Amino acid sequence: MTRLPCSPQAQTPALRQRGAALLAAMLTVTLVATFAATALWQQWRAIEVEAAERARIQSAWILVGALDWSRLILIEDGRAGGADHLAEPWAVPLQEARLSTFLAADRNVSQAEDASTNTQDAFLSGQIIDLQSRLNLANLVSAGTVDEKALARLARLFNQLGLPTQELTALVQALREAQEPEGSTNAPLMPQTPGQLAWLGLSPRTLALLAPHVALLPERKPVNINTAGVEVLLASIDGLDMAGANKIVAVRQMQHFKSVDEASALLGQGLELAGSDLGVASTFFEVHGRLRLGDVTVQERSMVRRQGLEVTTLWRERGSATIQGMP
Repeated sequence: MTRLPCSPQAQTPALRQRGAALLAAMLTVTLVATFAATALWQQWRAIEVEAAERARIQSAWILVGALDWSRLILIEDGRAGGADHLAEPWAVPLQEARLSTFLAADRNVSQAEDASTNTQDAFLSGQIIDLQSRLNLANLVSAGTVDEKALARLARLFNQLGLPTQELTALVQALREAQEPEGSTNAPLMPQTPGQLAWLGLSPRTLALLAPHVALLPERKPVNINTAGVEVLLASIDGLDMAGANKIVAVRQMQHFKSVDEASALLGQGLELAGSDLGVASTFFEVHGRLRLGDVTVQERSMVRRQGLEVTTLWRERGSATIQGMP
């Protein structure tokens, strides 16, 4: 018996069914691929977030250890007593070095650390700065009263750096307002670091030029003539010229001053080195630390106060850093 071919009308529903099935299969594959890609991206993102958080925590702990190490150096220096000068161990900057080199004394500890925290990619650097090598802005105003001698020293520094005197006037006024009793609604906050002097109206240019030469200490302190730079020496000693400042720097490189009287005898020329404004010992220091761990670079800056054999951390700042160098 001969089979007759189906008519086109009979083939149409079957073709439609096969087309719908093919479209459904393609749609299913697309959805599965989309879900898989989304899940993979979320997993990658979670891994990256966890790795970044782990690196941040490791960096924080390492920098805390570096700060404790700096405190021990300052304690040992305080144990020795005497004047503070730039030939002491605390004044030697720590150049960038691989963290594993600090653990080389104990091979087992080094290997364990390398396996868990990958210290082969961690690089540490830092330095300790004597904050009394700078002019203390806290000496400017006390109980709302301006210290004329301190104002004159800061005015000489402004003149050396070519900074506008109107900004000095605004700075003094803002410091007076910041020290007003609580309850004054218009008083600005008292800054803790020179970088925060922008709150008091200093321009970015003035702030950048002034910051390396001034400090904000919590109490009145003299300038250490063993560590102060030429600019600070010229500002601190009325009547001192560039030749005299360079002479102080040259002599202290060979032998530090044990007293202010030694520096006064060196200069002669009738210059008055007031003992209350100048000294040879320091109490406040700034500790800089920078850690480069893989692609993460973190820096920390702390102010510490040394009283006898006790070193106390007063404040700490932490943030990201560029690879070129520390601020």
